[in-house]
Amino acid sequence: MSDLGSDPGSRLGRAPDSDPTRASGSDPGGLGRELRAAVRGPVDLSVTARALHTMDASNYRRVPAAVVAPHDADDVAAVLDVCRRRGVPVVARGAGTSIAGQATGTGVVLDFTRRMNRVVSLDPEARTAVVQPGVVLDDLRAAAAPYGLTFGPDPSTHSRCTLGGMIGNNSCGSHSVAWGTTADNVRSLSVIDGQGDTRRLGQGWTGAPDGLRALVEGHLALLRTGYPDLPRRISGYALDALLPERGPDLARAFCGSEGTLGLLTEAAVRLVEAPRARALAVLGYTDESAAAEAAAGLLPYGPLTVEGMAADLVRGAGARENVLPRGGAWLFVETGGDSPAEARARADTIVRAADVLDAVVVDDPAGQRALWRVREDASGTATRIPGPAQDSPGAGQGAEAWPGWEDCAVPPARLGAYLRDFRALLAGHGLRGTPYGHFGDGCVHVRIDFDLITPEGVARFRRFSEELADLVVAHGGSLSGEHGDGQARAELLPKMYGPELVALFARVKDVWDPAGLLNPGMLVRPAPLDTNLRFAPLPREPVDVAFGYPSDGADGGDFSAAVRRCVGVAKCRTAAAPAGGVMCPSFRATGEEEHSTRGRARLLHEMLAGEVVTDGWRSTEVRDALDLCLSCKGCRSDCPVGVDMATYKAEFLYHHYEGRRRPAAHYAMGWLPRWLRAVAATRTAPLVNALARVGPLAALGKRLGGIAPERALPAVAPRTLRQWWRRRPKGGAGPASVVLWPDTFTDHLSPSVGRAAVRVLEDAGLSVTLPPRGVCCGLTYVSTGQLDRARAVLRATLDRMAPLLAAGTPVVVLEPSCAAALRTDLVELLGDDPRAHRLAASVRTFAQALEELAPQWSPPHVGRPAVGQTHCHQHAVLGDAAERRLRAKAGIEGELSGGCCGLAGNFGFEKGHYEVSVTCAEEQLLPAVRRAPGDAVVLADGFSCRTQLGQLAGVRGWHLAEILAGALEREAGAGR
Repeated sequence: MSDLGSDPGSRLGRAPDSDPTRASGSDPGGLGRELRAAVRGPVDLSVTARALHTMDASNYRRVPAAVVAPHDADDVAAVLDVCRRRGVPVVARGAGTSIAGQATGTGVVLDFTRRMNRVVSLDPEARTAVVQPGVVLDDLRAAAAPYGLTFGPDPSTHSRCTLGGMIGNNSCGSHSVAWGTTADNVRSLSVIDGQGDTRRLGQGWTGAPDGLRALVEGHLALLRTGYPDLPRRISGYALDALLPERGPDLARAFCGSEGTLGLLTEAAVRLVEAPRARALAVLGYTDESAAAEAAAGLLPYGPLTVEGMAADLVRGAGARENVLPRGGAWLFVETGGDSPAEARARADTIVRAADVLDAVVVDDPAGQRALWRVREDASGTATRIPGPAQDSPGAGQGAEAWPGWEDCAVPPARLGAYLRDFRALLAGHGLRGTPYGHFGDGCVHVRIDFDLITPEGVARFRRFSEELADLVVAHGGSLSGEHGDGQARAELLPKMYGPELVALFARVKDVWDPAGLLNPGMLVRPAPLDTNLRFAPLPREPVDVAFGYPSDGADGGDFSAAVRRCVGVAKCRTAAAPAGGVMCPSFRATGEEEHSTRGRARLLHEMLAGEVVTDGWRSTEVRDALDLCLSCKGCRSDCPVGVDMATYKAEFLYHHYEGRRRPAAHYAMGWLPRWLRAVAATRTAPLVNALARVGPLAALGKRLGGIAPERALPAVAPRTLRQWWRRRPKGGAGPASVVLWPDTFTDHLSPSVGRAAVRVLEDAGLSVTLPPRGVCCGLTYVSTGQLDRARAVLRATLDRMAPLLAAGTPVVVLEPSCAAALRTDLVELLGDDPRAHRLAASVRTFAQALEELAPQWSPPHVGRPAVGQTHCHQHAVLGDAAERRLRAKAGIEGELSGGCCGLAGNFGFEKGHYEVSVTCAEEQLLPAVRRAPGDAVVLADGFSCRTQLGQLAGVRGWHLAEILAGALEREAGAGR
């Protein structure tokens, strides 16, 4: 048996149990004082903690009184004891990705992710593991992988969902056709019931609370006839697992009880053998009903998955990966085997057996990952429906879609007919949704463009919910096929089970939890499905803001709609670095919810709501949470719903400091273009550099400027790019092919990059010019929230660029962050100026310009491996496809890492950010550089990335232009 019980340690920034900031907050009645006296784990009544836990991934919102991170089972029992004496509800919470509201509550929320998050032991021979409730599924899978094992159920949130949450909801995932639901993979459970008694549940009646067996045995006929027979029946209590002919199995019956019967403290789970090789058959059908009708017929071939989605969900994502066959809907049928050939052969057999429009088998891991990314992001992607709503009275609701009827399930053979009726019901209510899901099990996920803001919209939400429940029952289905009932569907359970069985559920609840303290309002005696909606406290009119938010709200400009983008799927809470991705480096550095994209969005939501965060734009809680946001923009591309926290942060800082003195760093680094232009005008760069090398003077300057004392100040170039340009010999006076943008960093701090770019662009046959003096992208003003100054700078830039814009000359921007600012921030700040859109459309990266404007040019051969990092703004806004192709043509081999370098412009230089900055760099960039072969070239197109490499690793990073220019010089020298 492998013992995995040692504490893996906390990540940077995790507050210790005695952290006074975690003990802050008002404590009416002394609840916090009593909890802190009883438990070892942290107790938090602060505004921040309560605001972070008001919502899960559902439509519902409740404000808790306190958040406790129990250290162990004794802490759980102690919290229950305090709350039972006080009559305070208790809600168990894992990653908070539940979509029916069951991870929200008004009492004490138990956050199991912070302390009780370990794989306690793993026995590869018995194929079992013992886990705590807060362990993340992927952590369990990683522990089992060396033994060729895995945990079968795998929701799309596998990188952040917890085993406790999976047991509470009886989660399933895409492989349920092979390995079943969570309940099918649980061996025994340790729980504490509502009376504080610890119970060990397994097969048999041992551990059952008094009265449960008699209650069940008194209603055997009802239990034998009251449940529909289908693989994805998750709704209600699984009391049929207690029938004598089935076991009984207390552990199985407890699964799916949503924390209403007891609190899980430990679980023994079954592991399954993971296939050594996998293949993916992608089957194309004319429409989703055809795909649904075909799904059940594939089950006899023993697939691992039978997943379905239609073209309106994919929206070109799969096509971009160039892997989807022809069709209007697809089944993704995964097969396994002991070898790639065996897995491929099974997939080919399914293709031959299926009556399809088109098909393809993908057996390379990269291609399979591309497809599964489309599927796993669907829970977020489906929250944005293109185009206007068919009939939605709520302002701005046309593009938004919400859960609530996310996972109904019907017998697989009836899925095609159900989907046709479901689509008709949607149309009858003037609603839209994008179904997808586990077609092999008859389970359909869908987000629907409900108007959950206006009274009329909420009333329609209720009418539709009642009619859909009738439709599901008419097809012999379950209201929930994966995510549980929570508040979203529990009110309608009598339609599915009838009043007698639902009354029995309530009696069972009372046996386990006589005082009704465990997650009240869920599953039994539920709150109405149209109450506690999370949108209710938000402002009804658009908030006055500086950015345009053109994609949010009916007519754009709705900051509330922008904040509503975060639906809580929590992809930003992934602890492991995403392959090639960026989001969310600060969360991975600290492990704190408030430093995740979701956490910050929740705080902004509560700021707008004004109930928990009561001081609006002046909120110190929101400011502190945003302080460690690197403004990397990774969430803009990596978040399934396109949350852009960098923009929200700039917006907040603008209002927060409006009319007030700003931090020193905002003046020192926000005004960097002004300071560097002054140095260039006075030709004092050598003096400035000399003074920066004098220790006491440098320390004083950094202290006055709010700069981290650990940082070395970058040297100012003795001759700027513009000064070099004015003195270089000019060619003919013909029209310029491109404008080379002299951004602040290239012009004043690394002009060698600009000189190299000129060399390469001219070798490619392009005529280069520089724009008039005084142009600036405004990046440093935007990142520090000085948006009035940014707008003034950008308007002046547009005035100076007018002749070049009129000529349609492309603008080559070498610094990715500045190119991203011109592409996005410019038009979102000055969207009413058509010149802003023309300039944004003119922007090209270095590689894009060469590919588009000099397609016949061949780069010099470099012939060296490369290591480094794709700039986070390039990843998020610009894309790096052209850079990849240019590197390949030049013989520069190797993939660049993802993540963020951690310097991120002003972020890593600001006092108090150094440790997080270093941690971010140590995640991917620095290890990749250390592993690189000796002849590798270190590529870093961003000035921040090059600075971080130099200061932390003593390594010189190079812009791609410099590498190519150097190769051209070597070729020219060799030809002499």
